[in-house]
Amino acid sequence: MEEKKNILIENLVKQLNDIQKNKLWMGDNFEKKLNSLSDEQAFIRPLQNLNSVAQIIAHLSFWNRDLITKLNVGKGIFLESDKENWSSTEELQNQGWSTICENYQSSLDEVLKILNSKDDSFLKQVYYDQDFKQPFTYEFVLNGALHHHLYHLGQLGIVIKLIKLKHN
Repeated sequence: MEEKKNILIENLVKQLNDIQKNKLWMGDNFEKKLNSLSDEQAFIRPLQNLNSVAQIIAHLSFWNRDLITKLNVGKGIFLESDKENWSSTEELQNQGWSTICENYQSSLDEVLKILNSKDDSFLKQVYYDQDFKQPFTYEFVLNGALHHHLYHLGQLGIVIKLIKLKHN
């Protein structure tokens, strides 16, 4: 029996795990940043044009759920224009910070579980992207998802710094 080749998939899984909870060369991971906040701070918008931490985490959960669908059925279901893409702070306060964090973690866990069941040949397979209205490889969407998480990790650092400066 031929051995499964997972070098690229394992690297994507490692990077996603690293930015969530492991030691990073460039700064704090998601876990450390999120654990530095109180429940109340998670909903503060430090400037009018900035999202709250809760909004950013819910936004990432939204796109993780879309990624899960793409990985499972070959086509996403959500659009950039969907209201849930950027829920209001008030809507998210009704859910509660712990629920938002649990939803994020469970969506990420599901992405990682799916990836761990694949081999590198999966990355060359094609899905249909509903926003771009054309097919792309799974390598494209998975690298994009990693970049998306990294972008928002940096954004969280700025938002949290502003929250602590203004409210301490």
